[in-house]
Amino acid sequence: MEIYIKNQDRYVESHGGCSPLSLIEDGAVALPFRPICCRVNNKTEDLRFPIFAPKQVEYFSDLSESGRRVYTRALCFMLYKAVSEMMPGIQLRIEHSIFRGYFCRIFEVGSSEPYILKPEQIMALQARMKELADADLPFQRHERLTSDLLPKLREQNLFSKVLLFETTGQLYTVYYTLDGLADSYYGALPPSTGYAPVFGLHPYADGFILMGRDPKEPEHALLPERQTKMFKAFTDYMHFNEVVKVRTVGELNMSVRSRAVRDLINVAEAMHERQIGRIADEIVAKGAKIVLLAGPSSSGKTTTCKRLAVQLMTSLVTPKMISLDDYFVDRDNTPRDETGDYDFEHLHALDLERLNSDLSRLLAGETVNLPTYSFEFGKRIEKEKPLHLEPTDVLIMEGIHGLNPDLIPAIDASSVFKVYVSALTTLSIDDHNWISPNDNRLLRRIVRDYRYRHISAYETIRRWPSVRRGEERWIFPFQENADATFNSSLLFELGVMKEYAEPILRQVPHNVPEYANAYRLLRFLEYFDPIPVDQIPPTSLLREFLGGSSFHY
Repeated sequence: MEIYIKNQDRYVESHGGCSPLSLIEDGAVALPFRPICCRVNNKTEDLRFPIFAPKQVEYFSDLSESGRRVYTRALCFMLYKAVSEMMPGIQLRIEHSIFRGYFCRIFEVGSSEPYILKPEQIMALQARMKELADADLPFQRHERLTSDLLPKLREQNLFSKVLLFETTGQLYTVYYTLDGLADSYYGALPPSTGYAPVFGLHPYADGFILMGRDPKEPEHALLPERQTKMFKAFTDYMHFNEVVKVRTVGELNMSVRSRAVRDLINVAEAMHERQIGRIADEIVAKGAKIVLLAGPSSSGKTTTCKRLAVQLMTSLVTPKMISLDDYFVDRDNTPRDETGDYDFEHLHALDLERLNSDLSRLLAGETVNLPTYSFEFGKRIEKEKPLHLEPTDVLIMEGIHGLNPDLIPAIDASSVFKVYVSALTTLSIDDHNWISPNDNRLLRRIVRDYRYRHISAYETIRRWPSVRRGEERWIFPFQENADATFNSSLLFELGVMKEYAEPILRQVPHNVPEYANAYRLLRFLEYFDPIPVDQIPPTSLLREFLGGSSFHY
């Protein structure tokens, strides 16, 4: 049997039932790095995945995108193992990503109040995890009837996983054991604990932060970046999840089956409206004349702007909109990135001098003629586009640089109110598997690009790493500058998105690297019961991506 090794552009001979790891151990494959996972026919798998027919295999290190996910899952299982050994009867919840790490809390079985650990207890957990890493214990992969796994999960008090598997109806399930302890994860694990030797635990609030290794300095663990406002936004929504009793995908599926999902939709939409109303009240109370609204791709900035404008009008304030896109410099003057391509996300792709001048004149009571940028010709064209701000007017500007202090340094900060919008997903798959906000936004973008821009899922996934690099440089470093944070995620949205995204994702060819992410997202969406789109109101932020909105875009 021939197996094609993509890293080396060659075939190797092997026998049926071999694994990517055995090819290395037998000397058939030699790599300049230690792989932590692989892709088999462009599907990410663990290194012990059994191969029974000719396949393409590509190996990845723990510094790759797929490798980092595998590394993090290993840390989560090691943490769960440490908690189960040192604190019997205690449940671990790994709730969401924050501070470049993952926020965790522990609970006594049956309690809704977190059990607060002392710093020395957290240090002891970290020490036990280090012992597990040093012992290089195997993560044993199993694929069994789901009905055989459920008793193990109940015995270990993993009730959120039991509910998940009961509602998904999968006949077989892949799970892992570590020294006799069973757990399941949304994706592969490495061969053993020794593959994840670098990490850290840090006390925070009523829990602690699990940190992985620093990709820039792999021998060191990342340190938490304090994001107080982001953490509060997450915490507010976690409380909301607890109130409506939908914290995990299994509970959401039960809500769909009991037909209580309509009430859940109404309450979640009302929560959005209340948030936006509060932001509008804060803008009016401050007396701000300029509102800057920023957020990463597919966070729902456009709908948020429109709903914020409606709320401001209820306070007898007249919103007026300016597009930062009209302040682009001519294409020939646009900065270029490291590949030599135009970098339209660079701050200096905007004419900051003209922007600051126009805003200063508007605040001084003058009338200005706004610029108009032609994307067709790649330059600004002048049209009659006058704007004057009356005493009751507020200017709203949406753009990725809205929180950057270098955007409008000439404007008095007392006149400006900054809003950060992002889909901070608080729904969990189960207690040990969270939902990435980045995946939530990627699904939104895949659906919107396909429906309204005629862009395939393959192309959206291909471009996504570049989009993320721009966000890491120009958006995320400034998110704590916001005066208000709006969480645009909706508790039910992935159930609605499922029926739109699945057929689009299935169109991604199997012979391209982007299929790995398409397949991963398809597997993820399998967890959700579908929710009919006709239950979603026309003012919902989701309509920006699905269509049928009462707002004009």
